[in-house]
Amino acid sequence: MKSCKGFSLLEVLVATVVMGIAVTGLIVGLSQSVKNASRLADYDRAAMLARTKMNDLLLDVNLPFDGSVQGTFDGSEAPVPSGWVAVVKPFDVPPNAGPGTVILQQIALQIWWQPPAGTRRNLQVEGYRRSRIPTPVGP
Repeated sequence: MKSCKGFSLLEVLVATVVMGIAVTGLIVGLSQSVKNASRLADYDRAAMLARTKMNDLLLDVNLPFDGSVQGTFDGSEAPVPSGWVAVVKPFDVPPNAGPGTVILQQIALQIWWQPPAGTRRNLQVEGYRRSRIPTPVGP
């Protein structure tokens, strides 16, 4: 009786199919990880832009007392089309407060960006600053 060494054709085919399924699963998992990393990088960039813009707005003496301002970021700040909208309003006004009274002013900032071949994304932050109620300008 002769002993056969090696693998049969059926064993090689089964091993190839199992290996193909494992490699396909690995590639799908890696591609999903790359998509998630890209999305998180976009959110990190938006958070950095929001921090910078909020600092600028908190220090801006020309902001309206109650209103909104908006703008866009240029290509050096953000590689994708992006912009911002800030709504400024009095937050904590004491009763019978008149012109010159120091109050808290709320700045609600929304950063938006449009990734390539994706939907528009938003990030919202809020900040507060001390401000004086302006004196009305008469005719």
